[in-house]
Amino acid sequence: MGNRLVDRVVLVTGGGSGLGRAVVDRFLTEGAKVGVLERNLSRVEELENEYSDSVVCTVGDVSSADDNVRAVTATVEKFGQLDVFVGNAGVYDHRASLESLSMGQIDAAFRELFDINVKGFLLGSKSAIPELRKAKAPSIIFTASVSSVSAGFGGSLYVAAKHAVAGMTRQLAYELAPRIRVNAVAPGYVPTQLGGLESLDASGVKSNPGLSALDLPLQVLPTPYDFTSIYLLLASGESSVMTGSVILADGGTSIWGPGPAVR
Repeated sequence: MGNRLVDRVVLVTGGGSGLGRAVVDRFLTEGAKVGVLERNLSRVEELENEYSDSVVCTVGDVSSADDNVRAVTATVEKFGQLDVFVGNAGVYDHRASLESLSMGQIDAAFRELFDINVKGFLLGSKSAIPELRKAKAPSIIFTASVSSVSAGFGGSLYVAAKHAVAGMTRQLAYELAPRIRVNAVAPGYVPTQLGGLESLDASGVKSNPGLSALDLPLQVLPTPYDFTSIYLLLASGESSVMTGSVILADGGTSIWGPGPAVR
């Protein structure tokens, strides 16, 4: 067990599975106390059974202002403070092109995806800021994506939303300086089975492009845990000179690109 986050309290949205769960696990091994906002009850129960008094979980939806406030309140009531907010919960559009979507699908899918992937981060940050302002060396960390900087790794809605996350990172870093640092991690392919959109009847379809190590420049398929050191850096005092940064950690995927679009 490490000690880089001893005496730090972190709130992670979407912390019950995938990359979020890996971040929760890593932060706990580094001595942090962790609050989690997660909509899946069974994942919440699993976390609470495994980590007992080191975590506090709130069952809720990141697109709900009330649920974000409840998560912050529960975390502070349990652990007495909040030092780091990690906006991580998200959904994927399975690279749906604009032409493939009907007008009705665009309307519904836009609202669902942006409510979760963009508004969820804004609501979570808004809820956390009053407590973060009381903390020593407070930090906000967003999960961005290679789609925050490149085209072709998601559909038109997902790529637009992740570009919005990159802009949000820089704008909030500007607004909250010098008190609160704001940065983002932009992974490439992460084998986490990210859920699809209910509005496109794909909530049960998980992201799985079928990549092999040979499809990636570094010839290695990463695990969610492989990205946690970057979150750890941003949550610790070791990144005190960083704010407004979007750290691209895509294994070189954006160098090769996604290949030609299917028409």
